[in-house]
Amino acid sequence: MQQTSPSVVDVLAIAAHRDDVEQTCGGTLLVQQALGWRTGILDLTRGEAGTRGSAAEREAEADAAAEILKVSHREALDLPDGNVQNTLENRLKIAAVLRRLRPRVVILPYWQGRHPDHYTTATLGYEACFAAGLSRLDLDASHGAPHRPYKILYASLYSDVRPTFVVDITPYIETRQQALLAYRSQYGEQTMGAGLFVPEADIRERMYSTARHYGLLAGVRYAEPFVQREVSAVSDLMSLPVQSI
Repeated sequence: MQQTSPSVVDVLAIAAHRDDVEQTCGGTLLVQQALGWRTGILDLTRGEAGTRGSAAEREAEADAAAEILKVSHREALDLPDGNVQNTLENRLKIAAVLRRLRPRVVILPYWQGRHPDHYTTATLGYEACFAAGLSRLDLDASHGAPHRPYKILYASLYSDVRPTFVVDITPYIETRQQALLAYRSQYGEQTMGAGLFVPEADIRERMYSTARHYGLLAGVRYAEPFVQREVSAVSDLMSLPVQSI
């Protein structure tokens, strides 16, 4: 009987850019870590094409944010920033990480959005999750045995869609902001890209108001939204959360 390799992380958030996770599901990673689950982040690009900051600056900021979020693992691939493509080569790169880390839950960006890198990552990530479970995939055995995550979720905070569920991040809202503000090259006050970036003075208000909006949908103070493609099954109607009236 073949033994299953242990997981390195339980929940893995995959995003196109360093700071995407902090914006969309950083609070959720904090919640999962507090529950005893090991969390991780996979950034697909390094930030070399960004309006602000260099790849080296973004790496240092991502490391600082990872410490604030208390993730067990963070790494970045070398996909071109601003040109993430759904290719076999890129699917294999992500599949190799999935086999090595063996997460049960993967969080991806929502599959529609303004930035092509974001919505491409949604499809690329999903197909990599599928490919990682194929026994005859063209990957060296050193990456680990075939592995397919049990659940794929989509972080939908910046998408105009009704979430399937939200995660209550109320106890961690301040820590979430600290992780985001670790990216001083992106969110510190500066003139370069001023028309593209939210002013630092407005970040707190925008982050709190967005989290408050999604919290109100479920009767909590602050929340992050998610979409799942599957329909969940329920047996005990008495255990359903969120009061209707």
